[in-house]
This record gives sequence, structure tokens and C-alpha cells, in this order.
Amino acid sequence: MSLFKARDWWSAALGEGEEFDQGCMCVGNVDNSAMGHDKVVVGSYMGMLRIFSPHAAKANEAGQGAAEAQLLEVHLQNAIIQVELGKFVSCSDLLHLAVLHPRKLSVYSVLGTAGNVEHGDQYQIKLVYEHNLQRTACNMTYGTFGGVTGHHSLCIQSMDGMLMFFEQDSYSFGRFLPGFLLPGPLAYNSRTDSFLTVSSARQLESYKYETLAVATEAESRQDPDQPLKTGGKRLTPDWILVLGEQALDISVPSFSHSSSSIFVLGDRNLYCLRDNGQIYFMKKLEFNPSCFLPYTSLTDGTTNLLLGNHTNMLLVYQDVTLKWAAQLAFVPVALRVANFPDLKGAVVSLSWDGHLLCSYMGTDPSFFSTPKVDAREVDYEQADAELKRLHKFIREASRTQDILPKGESEEDLTVTACVSPDMDIPSQALIQDMDGFPVPSVTVKVTVKASSALASSKLTVGVQPPLAVTQDQFVFEPLGVGLSTEVVFSAFLNGRYPPADLNGDITLSYSSPTGVPHVIQCQFKLPLALVCTATSPSKSSSSSSIFKITVDTNQPPVDLAAIFPEIAAQSADNEGNSLAFRFLPGGLVTVLASKTSQRYRIQSDAFEDMWLVANELVHRVDVHFAKQGVDDFKKSFSGPLPLKDYFLSVDHHFQLRVSAQKYQDLLSERAAQFRAIQRRLLTRFKDKTPAPLQNLDTLLDATYTQVMSLAEAAEENACQLEEAFVRLRSSTQLLVLLLSLWQGLTPEQTNILEATMLPLLHDTPQLGWEESCDAAVSHLLRTCLSRSPKDQATTLAQAGGPMLGLPRDTARLKKHITLLCERLAKGGRLSLASEANAPVPAQVQNLAGPGGVEPIAELAGDETEEPQDATKFIKKKQPSKKTKKDKDKKVSSEPSEGAVREETSASGEVKKKESSKEKKDTRKESGKEAKEEAKEAKKESSSSSKEKKERDKEAGDRKVSKKASVGKVKEKKKNPEAGEA
Repeated sequence: MSLFKARDWWSAALGEGEEFDQGCMCVGNVDNSAMGHDKVVVGSYMGMLRIFSPHAAKANEAGQGAAEAQLLEVHLQNAIIQVELGKFVSCSDLLHLAVLHPRKLSVYSVLGTAGNVEHGDQYQIKLVYEHNLQRTACNMTYGTFGGVTGHHSLCIQSMDGMLMFFEQDSYSFGRFLPGFLLPGPLAYNSRTDSFLTVSSARQLESYKYETLAVATEAESRQDPDQPLKTGGKRLTPDWILVLGEQALDISVPSFSHSSSSIFVLGDRNLYCLRDNGQIYFMKKLEFNPSCFLPYTSLTDGTTNLLLGNHTNMLLVYQDVTLKWAAQLAFVPVALRVANFPDLKGAVVSLSWDGHLLCSYMGTDPSFFSTPKVDAREVDYEQADAELKRLHKFIREASRTQDILPKGESEEDLTVTACVSPDMDIPSQALIQDMDGFPVPSVTVKVTVKASSALASSKLTVGVQPPLAVTQDQFVFEPLGVGLSTEVVFSAFLNGRYPPADLNGDITLSYSSPTGVPHVIQCQFKLPLALVCTATSPSKSSSSSSIFKITVDTNQPPVDLAAIFPEIAAQSADNEGNSLAFRFLPGGLVTVLASKTSQRYRIQSDAFEDMWLVANELVHRVDVHFAKQGVDDFKKSFSGPLPLKDYFLSVDHHFQLRVSAQKYQDLLSERAAQFRAIQRRLLTRFKDKTPAPLQNLDTLLDATYTQVMSLAEAAEENACQLEEAFVRLRSSTQLLVLLLSLWQGLTPEQTNILEATMLPLLHDTPQLGWEESCDAAVSHLLRTCLSRSPKDQATTLAQAGGPMLGLPRDTARLKKHITLLCERLAKGGRLSLASEANAPVPAQVQNLAGPGGVEPIAELAGDETEEPQDATKFIKKKQPSKKTKKDKDKKVSSEPSEGAVREETSASGEVKKKESSKEKKDTRKESGKEAKEEAKEAKKESSSSSKEKKERDKEAGDRKVSKKASVGKVKEKKKNPEAGEA
């Protein structure tokens, strides 16, 4: 028998299918017997009222204890919300029973008649008075309101926030609580004659009875902004304490005149307050409480508490110290302490389903004595050998221990997903038809197999929009060892644009037998035929609106019908060197295999539509040659990168983001205007003297129409933005594929590039793709793709940049992406380890202090990439003024040297553009230096000698050198005519 288990003394099961709550039980001498022993009164939501007088069951009365202890059972027709015992009848000192129904308050007297036969005493209840309520009741409290002694008054809180006061058989008054939303627990503090409740704002409020009595009469709920109808005062709380959580119960114990504590039980904390609202102590709970009860303590200045939780535990606290814990057989919703003839201080607990239990804590005395064992000598050699063996186990466990637990050889659960090769008949798609083409769906079957006994688990399915599934969440029942279960769902296209990814994710979360949470992930790939169908190929590429890419290989082209059998089966053209894909939302993609060369050409009327087909073509060609055993198969992309076509998708997405921001600003402005007009109209309507509206009603209607139009436009723009982001993802993934084929990137480098170009899977108003991609690309340009190790080490010594936000335009992002492609073309290597292995020169370490490191050129506001010239680099990074002056002269005298070197090493359209921009920037810089010299010459008009001019020139060069770190953008703003000079 466990020491920490509540000992059952008496129990009873109350009916079947009945429900109970914390107010459904009270304890006291309800029949006013001379012995003064407590009885247990229980009322249910089904309207059953029962009274028990528990006693210890004898051995021959096992199973009859509940029937013998039940004094009364009455069906009151209406649900019983709360029962209380008090002096509720005037001119009587006897205890009466108050029963609260949703629409009625009844006060009964319980009468007992001594029996003359063996059946015992007879009990009955008699209705003394009742009040029919005009509002639905929630809970009630009682006490000596206003300091009146000798009898108790009742206060009922309604569901709409009205406090109704009853003094015996008469109704006193009613008051509405200010700022009311939902009812909370209610308690009366007799020491301060005030009422305590917790509002929906999650704060404890105290209202004095005197304040409630003189406040405005509550005929109906009033707006707090409206003037009072009568001469009463507005109701305000005496004090407020912010709890920050919802309260379950409030208790104001009055064991002695010296005690002045208020106990509040929250969802996660237990509060003890003084009568003035100051916190005496607070206990953070590590469990979910269900109910509590303060009771008297033998130690002065402390209070004991009984606290029940949802883990079937009954805890005993002395203030904040846990003194005892006992296990119950259920979750208690109400707790009381009672004195019975055979047991003083019994704990009475009630569950929500009617399990009534009287228990005590501790154990019964045991008369068992442990027999003596034969004394034996200790074998030290055997003990030493066992100690060595245990030390060996400890060393092995410590040697293999890691921060993260090692993966077990056999998982508790295995998850496999299987996509059906055939489409569903009939289709489960929500959109059955797109442009005359039926929308198919495909079935995915997920099998979960358990290798050990597990509790319930949850499975979540995720696909990228506009794809959707018929059901995305499943809950599994507990599985035994070796058992398996299956779930089936269908995936389909649910939007009028093609998706950017056909992969889906399956996440299964469960807890191991030891209680450790685990997560298992599994992926599945949907077929290409789910979003497209076959059509007649278009071999013409003369139109300028068609986008084309060409993939070169070192093997003869394969038969397209062999690697795309599901598409070729639908096509009427049986030629193996061409195949056409038509997406269901619209869009045609044609794949052509050359007969004379080892090339594949993909063309479409939309740039982003080529991504799915190109990716599938590359993957299936790899699989085809891998099955044939070709080890030296290679593929490449030789044509120029379609950056201009890609930037069209970037600009379209950015413009929609800017439009969304504009709609948001306009909507906020019109909403503020709408509220201002409403306030004006409300002021006119409140005025006792009628005044003309001055067309305010017309302005209100017009503003409302504008608000609705802006909201509809913003909603439409949000849908277009979601579609644009999916198309941008497709374009970006196509660009990453072309870059990997162009430069022959490894899978690791391709993953780094994809993570850089696609840092987000979803756009948010706070963080968008443009600023995230710009930051990621800039980081690569400053680390592994930097121009020199010294530049990279300087970057590592810098602090973090500013917060990301919506940029003004996409020029900076386009320039950085172009620069990324150029540096990859020059042999740049993508690696995350380079930034950790970069050596830091001594002069850079000296600059690592605050303000000692200048930003890298392309991240400090430069509009173009500067020529990679050693003299230019030293000019911007060397702290010596003399060196700066000499290098500035050299750069000014030879403005085209870096541009010539860049022009000779560049290849392609992108590099030619950069070279021309660098020439233009160099001419502008030379023009600025000339203008600075002219300004200095005007200031020094008195000097005309050649030596004075040389000194002026040196001063101008020094001034230009100091402003070099500001960036060329600032120079252009100050001197827009520098280029002409």
C-alpha cells in the first residue's frame, strides 16, 4: 500500500450520466441537528438534489454504505448550478439551503423526523421562498452585506454581468459590472464588505457594497460613454490587480479575526492577497489545477490549502510549501473538509461524473514485523568485482553520451508513403474543370507501423499551394507492438496557376513509452500528370514572346516517349523527339530532342512554366542513363543566363508588395476617417438640442463605400501576391538549376545556392522575399565569394547590419544577383566553411573595434561593382592618409585602367554591362575631383603661383579621400552635374 495515496473512508456513485461542477457541493449541518455533525449536500446539472451523512461501513454492510448514508434524494426539475448553506430566513437562526437554478433561486429548510421502526429517520425538504430571475444566473455568494449581523444576504451574478442582491425574501437592487464580457468567479469579503470577481480582462476587481448600493440602478446595460439617466454614481472598482490569466476560483477564508487573506486560483498560478489588493505571496504551479480549498492551520500566520489537479493528485500546501501529496482515483472538481461522527477532518471530494469520496491521508497502522535475517559475512572480493563492472558500464555510457540523443537502430514508428500510379476515378478535386480540361486527383496511402507499444499520435500532411489535400490531419489510436494502420487521402490542384513544387511532407508526432516526444518526417512526390496534360507540340520558335533554354549532354538524346510514358500515352503525336505539356490553368511547354546534336530544348510562352518540366526532364534523363550503367554522363547549360526574363518575375512580385502596402495605408486612413465621422454623428445624436447633420451621413456612406472597395481591392491584391510568389519560386528554382548546370555545381553547392535564393517559403507583410534574398546574396558576396581573403576577413570582423524591411526598388537586388552570377562564372566556390577558416590579418584585427571597420563597397550603398584593382582596394581600406593621397592621384590620372582589365576578362552580356557602368562611374569620380579643385581655387583667390595650386590639389584629394567611405550615391546626390563636368 502506497503512503502517498488517499485512503478511502466512504464513497458513493451519484446516478448515471449526471454532471457536476465546483459549486454543486456544500458541507454543513443542513438539518440543524443537535449533534452538530456535518452532512454533504450535492446537486447535479440534471436537477437531482441529494443529502448524505457518511459513516464508516461495517464488514457485513459492504456495498450498502451509500444507501444507508443517503438521507434525501429529490428531483427539482431544473438544473442545479450552486448550493449554499446559511441563515437565509429572517427571524431564524437555523441554517437553510439555498439552491440556484438558471432562472430561479430557491431557499429550502431540511426537516428530519425520528423514525419508530428500523428503517431510521425520515427527511424532507420544504420550500421557504423562491425568486424568479429575469436573467440567466451563473453563480452566487452570500454574506452579511452592509455589516448586518444575524442573517445572510445573497448576491447572484448573471451571464450578462449583472449583480442581483436579495435580502431574504425580497429583491434589493441590481447593478451591471463595467466592461463586462464573460462571468468569472465571485466571492464576498466580510472584513472589507466588498465583492471580488475576475473580469474578462484577466484582472481581479474589488467593489464595495456601499459603492454598489449608491451606483446607478441597472434597468438595462448602458454605454459607459453615455450620461447617467438618474442621480446615481458611476460604478468603479475599489482596487484592481492584473493577474494575466483566467481565474478558476476565489476564496476568502475567515478562520479568525486576525486573518486577512484572499486566495485566487489561476490556470498556472496561486495568488494570496491582502485585503487591500497587495500580493502577499504567489506560487507558480507546474500542473493544471482543477479546484482548491483553504482551511485552518495549526501554525500562526500561515494557511493550509488543499489543491486538486488534472493528474488525479490531491496536494497539501502550507502557504507556498508542499507538505503532502496523495493520489486520487479521479480529477476532483470540488473539495470540502467535514467533521463526521466517526472521523474528524475528512476530505470530501467530488468528480465531474458524480464520484463522491470521503478520504483521509496517511496509512493505517501495520502490525507486521520484519523477520530477522541470518547474518552473513560480506564477500569483499565479490563486492569489488561488482563495483568494477558497474564502473565499466558508467564509463561506456559517458563515452557515448552526446548533447542530442543518438538515433536508435530501430525506430518506435516507421512511416511510409505510397503515391498511386493512376488517377482517381472519380476525381476528388474541388475544382472539377479548368478551361475545359478535367482536374484529376491522385491517392496517397500512408502506412504507420509500430515496433513498440505507443500512445496516440498525430499525423500532419503539408503540400505547397496551389496544391491541396482532402484531409491534412489524422489522429491515431494507441498502437500495440507490431501493429500497423493506414490512412488515405487525395491530392489535387486547387488554384488557377501551376505549383512551384510537387513534393509533399508528412509529419508524425508521438511520445515514446518513457514520455519523450518524437517527430518522424516523410516525403512523397506527386506525379507531373496531376497538373498538366499532353497536347500537340509547337516546334516553331520564331516568336519573340517564347522563352527558350537549351541543355547540352555528352550522350545521344533519348526517346522522350520512353521517359515520359504517362504524357506520351495522352499525346496524338507519336514522334519521340518532341513532346508538349499543357498545364491545366493554362500555359504550353514544349520539349524538343535534337536529331543531329546531343541537345534538348525547352520552350514556353511563360518563363516560370518551364521549371517543372525542366526539372523533371533532367531528373528522368539521369535515371535513364543510370539504369543503362553510363557513369560518365554529363549535362550542361551553355547559353547566356536569362536574367532579364527572371527579373520580370521579381519586378512583378515587388510591385504587388508595394500595392499591398499602399492598400494597407489607404485602408487605415479611410478607417480612421470613418471612425471620426461616427464620433461626430454620435455627438450630434447625443446632443439634447437638435442640430443639422451638415451632410455627415452622406460622408459616412461615401467613406463606408470607399472602405469596402479598398478592402476588396486589398483582398484581390493578396490573392495575386500569393500567385506571384509561387511563380517567383518557380523562376528562382529554374535559375538555380541553370546555374548548377552552367558551372557544374556539386549537390552541396546547389543546396547552398537554393537556400540563398529561396530563403522563405511564404511571404509575410513583415518579411518579404526581396530583402531576405538580398541579405543572403550579400552575405555570400562578402564571405565565400569575396574578392580577396582580406576582404572576407574584414567582413567577419564587422557587426550585424540594420533590420530588414521593404526596399524602395529592386535595383540593388538585381545588381547583387548579377554580381553573384559573375563571380560564379569567374570560378567562385560556394562553401559555408570558408567564413570560419578565413585568416584574419593583423591590420584587420586592429580595425575590429567599434567604428574601425568600413562597410564593403557593394553593401554600403554602391550602385555598381568597382573594378578589382589593388590600388583602388588600398585606397578604401588603408588608414594612412599619405597612401590614400598617392593612390587617389593614381586613380584620377588613370581612370580607365581598371575598366580595361575588367573588359578584357569579362565574357557575356552581363559583364559588358558592368564594364560600361564602371567606366561611367570612373568618369564621374574624376569630374568630382576637378570640381572640388575648382571650389578650392575660388576660395584661395590670393594665391596664383604653381606651388599654391599643387597644395590646393592635395587638399582636394584629401577631402575626396575622407568622403570615399560615404559611397557614390551620396556623391551623385550632391553633384548631379559631375558627369557633365
